[in-house]
Amino acid sequence: MTITKQHIITTIVSIQLFFIGHIALANEIKVATIDEFNNAIKSVKAGDRIILKNGEWKDVKLVAKGEGTSENPIIIEAEESGKVILTGDSNLKIAGTHLLIKGLWFKNGYTSGKSVISFRINSKEFANHSRLTDCAITYYNPNSKSTDYKWISVWGKNNRVDHNYFVGKTNSGTTLVVWLKGEKHINNNHRIDHNYFGERPSLGFNGGETIRIGTSKNSLLSSRTIVEDNVFEKCNGEVEIISNKSCDNVYRNNLFLESEGVLTLRHGNRCLIESNVFIGNQKPNTGGIRIINAGHVVRNNLMMNLTGDGFRGPIVVMNGVPNSPANRYHQVKDVKIQNNTIINCSPIQLCAGSDEERSLPPLNTTFSNNIIYNDKNGDIATIHDKIDGFNFYGNILDTQKNFNQEGFTKMKVNWDTFEDILYIPTETNEELIKNSKPETKSPKLDITGAKRTTFIAGAYNLGNNKFPKALVLRSGTSWDSKAKPEKLVATSEIIEVKPGLGTLRKALKKASFGSIVKLKSGGEYILEKGIKITTNITIQGDTNGKKPILKVKEGLEKNPTYFFRVEGGNSLHLNNLEISGNLKTPIKYAVVSPDKGVAESYSVFIDNCHIHGFKNKKGGSFFKGYKGTFADTLSIANSRIENSYRGINLSEEKESFGKYSAQIVRINNTIFKDIEQWALNYYRGGTDESTLGGNLSVQNSVFSNVGNVEKGTILRTKGIVTVDIKNSVFEKSYKVINPVNLNGNKNTISNCVIFDCGTVKTTKGASAKNIMYKNPKWEDKNNFIPSEKSPLLKSKDIGLKLKVKK
Repeated sequence: MTITKQHIITTIVSIQLFFIGHIALANEIKVATIDEFNNAIKSVKAGDRIILKNGEWKDVKLVAKGEGTSENPIIIEAEESGKVILTGDSNLKIAGTHLLIKGLWFKNGYTSGKSVISFRINSKEFANHSRLTDCAITYYNPNSKSTDYKWISVWGKNNRVDHNYFVGKTNSGTTLVVWLKGEKHINNNHRIDHNYFGERPSLGFNGGETIRIGTSKNSLLSSRTIVEDNVFEKCNGEVEIISNKSCDNVYRNNLFLESEGVLTLRHGNRCLIESNVFIGNQKPNTGGIRIINAGHVVRNNLMMNLTGDGFRGPIVVMNGVPNSPANRYHQVKDVKIQNNTIINCSPIQLCAGSDEERSLPPLNTTFSNNIIYNDKNGDIATIHDKIDGFNFYGNILDTQKNFNQEGFTKMKVNWDTFEDILYIPTETNEELIKNSKPETKSPKLDITGAKRTTFIAGAYNLGNNKFPKALVLRSGTSWDSKAKPEKLVATSEIIEVKPGLGTLRKALKKASFGSIVKLKSGGEYILEKGIKITTNITIQGDTNGKKPILKVKEGLEKNPTYFFRVEGGNSLHLNNLEISGNLKTPIKYAVVSPDKGVAESYSVFIDNCHIHGFKNKKGGSFFKGYKGTFADTLSIANSRIENSYRGINLSEEKESFGKYSAQIVRINNTIFKDIEQWALNYYRGGTDESTLGGNLSVQNSVFSNVGNVEKGTILRTKGIVTVDIKNSVFEKSYKVINPVNLNGNKNTISNCVIFDCGTVKTTKGASAKNIMYKNPKWEDKNNFIPSEKSPLLKSKDIGLKLKVKK
């Protein structure tokens, strides 16, 4: 079953800041402006309390500096928690000792600084023994997603970040960073606890971690930071939800819910990861723990319904790099992975990342007393290299699949399902007791903190009917900070638009969220300028007759660059339309992304459309994604794209930083015909592994006379991690050597016909299956309907599923 926040007892509830009530107050100073605050902070002393009056504080730079004591901290707080709203270009810097910041809300703004909240003013003035509590940062983003700043930067020593609410970060930069630059910041003993880290969408390049402790450069220094009792829900920024880059840290009793990534021990040694709960609810790319470096202990963790593979598996043990530089992969050594329970998850990954560079398998790595239960016929493990350096013993497999490896016993475990959520081994489990093999360093407690009296494999004691702490913890603020950017509920208002000059643009100006704009069958809709899509809109033609046509007015002094620009945070659906770029000077684009560097993602869905005439040779294409923008989904189905210079251009991210312009690209049952260059250029530079790396699906489509130039390519997919091309036809591009060039084990082409356009090229594990190099033999060459003698009829899946006509 799907586990929701209603099933999990985790909520954002009232918290008691007990020690505040025992403070001997010296002065209480109420301030209403930044000038009053600045005057008050100049003379603040131990025990003083500065109270910020309720209301909006816009474009303020708060600098909280003072010397409190453990008995009498300096308190800076909202008059009422959650009612002091910091907006515009605002931030907070903290320096001194024993300061307490409480109840502030940074909302729907941004900062021009390096952090929204920083535990330092400069390299010489920073905070120790200070606390940020009961605060929130929500949707505090710049216009450009490539603008890098952190929400929380923790410096100094003995600081605490607790009971806060962080949600909606869309730009580059980790949500919370612990810094270790210099002696005054190492062995810091920070505590990060009881916070709610909410939705963070995929960034599309490195820098989307939710928490990072340290950096590659100082990763062999000790931080001794404790991260406990936090919730991470839908933290999808990149593969590393938490990126450990220092030594001697503790991660315990945290809940990871439907987050597309893993807790990653990226650098650093001797970390403890225990009693965390990872719940995927079968959502794609959800993962658990990834292990690199030496001396870690991973125990008593629960993984349920995780689907991620590769670096996003439930447990991933990496290969290392010989003589590894600080920023690559040190060999896994002396690691203990003990008493974890893995329920209905994708396979564990052993020696992950093995290649010519990462050639060192783990050494002296113990994998003991773990339980893997799977009733979905799923595989147990994927092994990428030699596993001689693993010590396997006492592991229990309650699975349908076999795993021929010493140290794993296949048997039936007797389970109870507690509250219809958790799988708990019952008290009657003699075989489980018999086949579990304790060692001297086996955990003495189980995931709930109960003492292990009868030792068994897995995270639970026999018959334990308690929830793990991660499922009953109290996280977030004492007040309701669960605000989201205002978006109207879709009403599906239908707006009928008459043909004519400018009528469509005028109608769209009045359209509300979710409106359906209907165009007349066969009508001509003339644009005199490009249209910006600023909400979620559907534009559709009447399906009972000829498609309405969209074109640009002849004879304009300056032609528009595009028909539609989809602004960030919005989606555009184009259904049953004809869009023509034909002019004396052809229009460059039918649809474009937001302007360069816009942070919010967008989506475009095109169905049953005929798009043609975008022949402008100065970079023209039917679709263009600009640098620094990111599409959640770009979908083209049942359509016809033809007589254009280029097709889909997603190639503006030129640097080798792993950036790319769209998460999902789908081409289904669509014709690309007479395209001078490529049908698609979907590019991801570099080898960065932090993101999903793009996903292309092409099926039941036809590519005819596309890229028919010297060294031409029909589908360019350089660097894209997941490519699946199937049931499609590539033809009449006789100058093309390789219509597709696939690279990587998640790149596949299958059940396709290739005629008069070279051969498929596959490298580094990419696969090509059931490729026929034959003439498709059309009965109707224009609409690509196969004749009776066509080889496509031997496999009914190949070719168009519907008659896609003009």
